[in-house]
Amino acid sequence: MSKNKGNPDNLKPFTTDRERPLTEYLHLRVTKEMKEEVKAKDDPPEFCRQAIQEKLDREKLAKSC
Repeated sequence: MSKNKGNPDNLKPFTTDRERPLTEYLHLRVTKEMKEEVKAKDDPPEFCRQAIQEKLDREKLAKSC
């Protein structure tokens, strides 16, 4: 007999209200201090996404000038 464990809600397909869904993973190494500062934010993953996007946008702007 099998054990019925887990949450059936986890089997539902993931949905998002974002314009472009987040489908990829990015792993990076940081210092302990950086990790602590980021973890102290209200929404650490969103903070990191915004920081990366801001840097990418600045580089695009610099290249186009």
